Amino acid sequence: MRLLLPLLLLALAAAPRPAAADPSARPDLAARLPDGRKLNFRCAGAGAPTVLLEGGYAADSLGWGKVKAALAKTYRVCTYDRAGAGFSDPGRLPRDGAAIARDLDRGLAAARIGGPYIVVGHSAGALYVRLFSNRRPQDVVGMVLVDPSIEHQDRRFAAMFGEGAAGVGPLRARAAQCLAAAEAGSLPATEPPLDRCVPAARPGQDPAAAAARRAEAMRPSTWRARISELDTLWGATSNQLSAARQSYGDLPLVVLTADGTYAAAPEAARQPLANLWWGLHRELARRSTRGVSRVVKGSSHMMMTDRPDAIIDAVDEVASQANMLKRR
Repeated sequence: MRLLLPLLLLALAAAPRPAAADPSARPDLAARLPDGRKLNFRCAGAGAPTVLLEGGYAADSLGWGKVKAALAKTYRVCTYDRAGAGFSDPGRLPRDGAAIARDLDRGLAAARIGGPYIVVGHSAGALYVRLFSNRRPQDVVGMVLVDPSIEHQDRRFAAMFGEGAAGVGPLRARAAQCLAAAEAGSLPATEPPLDRCVPAARPGQDPAAAAARRAEAMRPSTWRARISELDTLWGATSNQLSAARQSYGDLPLVVLTADGTYAAAPEAARQPLANLWWGLHRELARRSTRGVSRVVKGSSHMMMTDRPDAIIDAVDEVASQANMLKRR
């Protein structure tokens, strides 16, 4: 039984973008890594702690618009483009969680974006910020995980719903088609399914920003990075987390579960899926003595779009617990 996954919902959803003077038209803060590659960061606001926002599959530095704008009134808030996305150079394959967390660690040092940090990870991005927190346990003072993916969740879904229930096969197949078209120089395309590989300009979008987004989607390196992230998700990335620390001690931790993640699933499977998803998130929250698991009503998997307030409140809650909340 193959079910629609949060990762697929994320890839099909339209991430929010500023309509005018869109910063995606140009890089912002390019941090040079030890191997010479550049990692593009975008930061706003001031104050401690620094809040790091990490998106899920196919996400870039611009997917947190409402959340970032609100948090920047109190904290320094940074997003970035992972290797091969946006304005960041591609990295050596595979693009597993360890490689992503290592890039983030080194990129922050190169860009002189200091801690302490509150890390916020959405979907697959939650796996990456958890691995980053393992690299910087003294600097990460709190975590907010937004409808997070869980290591080896494919096994748990398969046990309940059959082999392939948590597979990313359809999503990977689409990315492979886009990669082949990009390598052949046949993007953008107007016929399905390749017409979805390159985003069309939105009404009112800055022309330079639209051109930058199209150029990104036409690069083979973009699709190679995305495919590698998918290929390692339930393998290497999950293994890296399973081999790492299983307790977060008393680290302030909030795990947010969207109540609508499986709203489009077949009716008979909808509630069992939701129960399993929330159960996985409760297990994760219990890894900290200060962990909280919370279901967010009226939210799809894209919580930063339809319930940004829940994420903002969770960051404030974690910061307060860490005794670092700045007076408003």
